[in-house]
Amino acid sequence: MKPARRQRLFLVLFIVVGSSVTVGLVLFALSENINLFYTPTKIVAGEAPVGKQIRGGGIVVPGSVIRAPDSLKVTFDVTDSASQFTMVYTGILPDLFAEGEGVVATGRLDKAGVFYATEVLAKHDENYSPPEVVDAIKQATEAKQAL
Repeated sequence: MKPARRQRLFLVLFIVVGSSVTVGLVLFALSENINLFYTPTKIVAGEAPVGKQIRGGGIVVPGSVIRAPDSLKVTFDVTDSASQFTMVYTGILPDLFAEGEGVVATGRLDKAGVFYATEVLAKHDENYSPPEVVDAIKQATEAKQAL
């Protein structure tokens, strides 16, 4: 093999290997930052990962909001009309947060099935409900009717 061809071959191999490593590292970084949404049914069924950051949401169960008198800690239940789980948040809730309304939160699920939220998002106006919550409620209602 001529030296010029050998040099081109090594250059092409270097580019292919370098590109493969770069793509692999980018995909790994993206997979670590994916923030998937889980419905109450999926969380209760154990499909949601424990200890990883996820999004969960549904409708706040009326009468379930408990505010700590000495801190900003709030505990409430979230449902999709088929299942429900407990969510704990420490901080100031959005002004539009209310019982019976849609909520989507980012946080981590513990081994006991309690969701510890780091961020809580509430609806925007009286007619809005997060698309994930609408889909979750629709699926849960269809599953309930199928039984």
